This record gives sequence, C-alpha cells and structure tokens, in this order.
Amino acid sequence: MDAGGRERGVVLEVAVAHERDVPGAAEGGADRLRLAAPGGRSPEPALVSAVCRESDLPVLVELRLEDTWTTTGGELARLVGLAADYAACGAAGYGFGFLDADLEVDVAVCTALAEQLPDGLPWVFSEAFDATLDPRRSWRRVLGLPGLAGVRSAGSPQGMTVGYDDLLVAAADPAVAGLLVAGRGLQAEQVPWLLRAGVRQLAVDTQVRPGASHRSYVEAGHVRSWRRLLR
Repeated sequence: MDAGGRERGVVLEVAVAHERDVPGAAEGGADRLRLAAPGGRSPEPALVSAVCRESDLPVLVELRLEDTWTTTGGELARLVGLAADYAACGAAGYGFGFLDADLEVDVAVCTALAEQLPDGLPWVFSEAFDATLDPRRSWRRVLGLPGLAGVRSAGSPQGMTVGYDDLLVAAADPAVAGLLVAGRGLQAEQVPWLLRAGVRQLAVDTQVRPGASHRSYVEAGHVRSWRRLLR
C-alpha cells in the first residue's frame, strides 16, 4: 500500500487547499489528497480536520514551518507536536523533507522526525529532494529512511517540463520507480511513459482546477480525465 493510499495499481494524488476542494477530488476518482498551506507550509489543525471530515480519502499533510529546507531542534519539536495534532484530526500520513547546509538529504533530521511520527504513519519526502545537488546520491540516501512511502520529484527544481527526461532515467532503477511520486507540472502525455517505467504514484495540482488556477476549486471532471489515463 502506498502512503495514505488505497490498494490499487496506481495512486492518483490530488493537492487540495481547503475542504471545498475535496468533493471534486473524491467524485473524480482521486486515491489520496495532499494538504498544505500556501508556500508548502503546515496548515492549521482546524483545516486538516475540516478536510478529513469531507471524505474517507486518506490525507497527507505537510510538515514544514519555515520557508527553507533546513530545520532546527526547536522547529523539529514543534513539527512532532503538529504531527500528533494532525493524526488526531484524521491525517493518514505526512509530507516533509529536510536538507543540510551542503544541500544533501539530512538523513539524521528526517530519521529523527520519522521515528517520532504517531502510530508509525507513513510519509513522503517533499519537493526538497529536487533542491539537492546530486539526485543520484540523494536517492541512495533516502532509500533507507524509516517509514518512507514515497519521494516527490519532478526531476528538476523547475518542474517536469525541464526534469522529465532525467526522471525517466532515474526511474529505470526499480527501487526508485517504486518510491517516486511524479508531479509538479505533470503532463498527460508523460503518464504512459512513467507507468511503463514502473512509476505507481502520480500527483496533480492546478491541472485539475479550471483555468489551472488556485482560485478555482478542484473539478471532478478534470480529476476523472487523469484517472482514465491510469487505467
């Protein structure tokens, strides 16, 4: 089973910003939801609760307090407390990822947080992965992290328009393909090739909003069109 996902062949993850996005995602066939505040920050527990009440879809909630991929001991303690609050609200898992001063995956910090997640809930490494200097080395560093159920990557900090080819090369390794959550600019024509490479977690955001705008709510028909691509 994928992080917070259903036991099905391919998991379609839809990003939501509030509870009003949930009906469209659920009706359209999303497998799980990803919830973050603007800027990829941690949302308020009340919002997490509202989103979780709207549907039985599993919700992954972002753990990130500052506009940086590094963290401090004090912030880490706050994130542990937030993780417990989110679990009490119904969260099925989390998204986070931290780097050190050399832009390497901070294995020690990620391990410390992962080991303190309530009830052993799974987590997905965040877009911080694409900010590392050497993706091949970064994949080696994340593969052994406890509780890890996915790595969110577009192959480049600029998104899949730039990183798609590199992402396919990385996915040639079955261990990578099994964890990869491909997103950030995913295009419909890229989906068959990712599936052929063994990728089983795909993430969409503005692609399922009318006008590709966060001012629009997630629309069921848009989600359904992506769901069809995964059959």
